[in-house]
Amino acid sequence: MAKYSKKAQEKIGEVMSEFKKGKLKTSAGKKVTDRDQAIAIGISEADQAGYKVPELPDKKRSSKQSNKKTTSKQSDKKTSSKQQKQSKK
Repeated sequence: MAKYSKKAQEKIGEVMSEFKKGKLKTSAGKKVTDRDQAIAIGISEADQAGYKVPELPDKKRSSKQSNKKTTSKQSDKKTSSKQQKQSKK
């Protein structure tokens, strides 16, 4: 089981109390209605504050990295095709 520091637990608790009161908002300003999203916001805020928060599991981390790689490859293909068209002219 992952361990969170006491301060991180307090921060997550504060965010959850905001959620229960209906005052928690997303970065876009919309009201948070999903409990899982509220927990994710609390963990994110605790991590940004520098409290001890477990890292993402390898599965999630690798999928995020692979998505970044595919998008960069796609943009490289677009630029190379533009360069080929210009060189033909």
